[in-house]
Amino acid sequence: MCGIAGFLAPHSGLTEPEMARIAGAMAASIAHRGPDEQNVWCEPEVGLAFGHRRLAVIDLSPAGRQPMVSASGRSVICYNGEVYNAGELKALLGNRVTGYRGHSDTEVLLEACEVLGVQEAVERAIGMFAFALWERPARRLWLVRDRLGIKPLYWARNRDGALLFASELRPFYAFPGFREACTLDRNAIALYMRHNYIPHPHTIYEGVRQLPPGHLLCFEPAGDGASDAGPRGPVGAGAGARVNGWAEPRIAPYWQLADVVRAGQAEPFEGSPEEATDALEALLGDAVARRMVADVPLGAFLSGGIDSSTVVALMQAHAARPVRTFSIGFREEDYNEAHQAAAVARHLGTDHTELIVEPKEAQAVIPQLADIYDEPFADASQVPTHLVSMLARRHVTVSLSGDGGDELFAGYNRYTQAHLFERIGRLPGALRRTLAGAIEALSPALWDQAFRLVPRAWRPRLAGDKMHKLAAVLGHSGDALHHRVASHWADPEKVVMGAREPMTVLTDPSVEALVPEPIARMQYRDTLSYLPCDILAKVDRASMAVSLEARVPLLDHRVVAFAWRLPQELKLRDGQGKWLLRQVLYRHVPKALVERPKMGFGIPIDDWLRGPLRDWAEALLDERRLREGGIFAPRPIRARWEAHLTGRRNHQYALWNVLMFEAWRERWWPG
Repeated sequence: MCGIAGFLAPHSGLTEPEMARIAGAMAASIAHRGPDEQNVWCEPEVGLAFGHRRLAVIDLSPAGRQPMVSASGRSVICYNGEVYNAGELKALLGNRVTGYRGHSDTEVLLEACEVLGVQEAVERAIGMFAFALWERPARRLWLVRDRLGIKPLYWARNRDGALLFASELRPFYAFPGFREACTLDRNAIALYMRHNYIPHPHTIYEGVRQLPPGHLLCFEPAGDGASDAGPRGPVGAGAGARVNGWAEPRIAPYWQLADVVRAGQAEPFEGSPEEATDALEALLGDAVARRMVADVPLGAFLSGGIDSSTVVALMQAHAARPVRTFSIGFREEDYNEAHQAAAVARHLGTDHTELIVEPKEAQAVIPQLADIYDEPFADASQVPTHLVSMLARRHVTVSLSGDGGDELFAGYNRYTQAHLFERIGRLPGALRRTLAGAIEALSPALWDQAFRLVPRAWRPRLAGDKMHKLAAVLGHSGDALHHRVASHWADPEKVVMGAREPMTVLTDPSVEALVPEPIARMQYRDTLSYLPCDILAKVDRASMAVSLEARVPLLDHRVVAFAWRLPQELKLRDGQGKWLLRQVLYRHVPKALVERPKMGFGIPIDDWLRGPLRDWAEALLDERRLREGGIFAPRPIRARWEAHLTGRRNHQYALWNVLMFEAWRERWWPG
């Protein structure tokens, strides 16, 4: 795993030493992503420079050093990621490539791109990756991102036509004139306020984009053959235009979830539940085994939930010795999963490390968040994710994670609740409003007290908050329910001054024709937006901030394809999600060890904002400060802050959005 950055500036007039200095500064800004080595490669005749930070995981020798030039000298790669079927790709290339210098997957991917072409090479690759590849004879630059968006990749054009790329936003600041030309994208901020993340392809800045998952970008000189050399399929807006003799970058997908869905509909799985369990276990077992290959110490995150327990169980089944596992816990019992993780670890016989985090330790991470996430990001589980990454990094360089199971196998509570909301939606409107008023008549704290009558094992965490959420969504169903549940601010245009919220996959009406079943449609939308832009972004930044590589076997694209072939009753059955994934796990771990209400991975932000974080929050939410910032309308924010402080409502998530934006603005935005 590494960090990449660079630029192609054909008309910049930069000398080779200047190019090397800029690319070096860009790479140095993401040293945390690759602490082992930094290197730069330049092609001064066209103004191209690659900067690379290396975290050595496969082939620790100088043979794995990047940027890497192909054996023929015709191609150069700057790569972040892992290709888990490098051996098969190498065999496929056969004698068309000679003289491998080492055994890194980087070298195999580079040679595959040269021999097969970039698109066919990535279509054949199993893995996670974001990379830039330069084809020297054609003067063609490719940017490529993996299918599910596990690895990040940003790109931008400046006023002179230069194209910049990087694993994070911060390297762009090292390019001359970039910061001065930056403009905040208020429409993207509106999306952020709704979702707590900025969906691709948007970023916090106008003119800077995330390359969408499963996409290629091609940038080359304009000419008669330019359109034939680029990616197959539909190209992005502006294709064929010329700027200073170079065609506008053309973007096209090489993999689309929509195609996977259609294939699953055309060829659904028709075997028995037992046969489905066998097939899933075999597929997951292969995905896990491939991700256990490393030349450095390797372990896994273990929460004790279904996803991480399944990954660890399959790791242990393929391992000759105990797998290293890591979990953290909290003194607050409603947020503590450590005892469940420890029980699973004992049963599987892993080498388990547990850390009980004191509130002050968790709170000490919060001032670092704006630096770890160099774009506004407000999923509060970013704190425990960073803490468990820090714990794991003390012992290993690579850690497997269970992310992706909820989206693929219908694990989120909102999926299981959708049936209930559909039934409630049939009630008369007046009755629903009366019911909502009755729920809101009790404060969240009083609802929490009432739920203490429910046995702890089945008591939902933050029960009072969930009851008030129920009141807010009464009467919604289907797509409207999903959009409301996914919203921290239901009307962000009233909070972000001058904003117009763009359409996203969550509001695109055409999705209904592709995925008619409501819960499956929620899964589809979450896989395209929430998964890459929240879950995977959180894990990437939290782990790479401490130079830890996180691998996600449940998101092997072959597993994704299999999941979309399954009938819905093998995912959601008797009000319980992830049914088939549970059947795989029960073959390795007793059901009693993992059966409990879904907790999530959170921290008590609601109480902390009223207590130890109150002064910090008050300073960032100061009415005068908000007004002078010129982004937010202060009144609705102050109203929620005051309601939260009194305990009448729990507005922790909506307020966390504002706080994380203001912390980001203080760290990164000079305007």
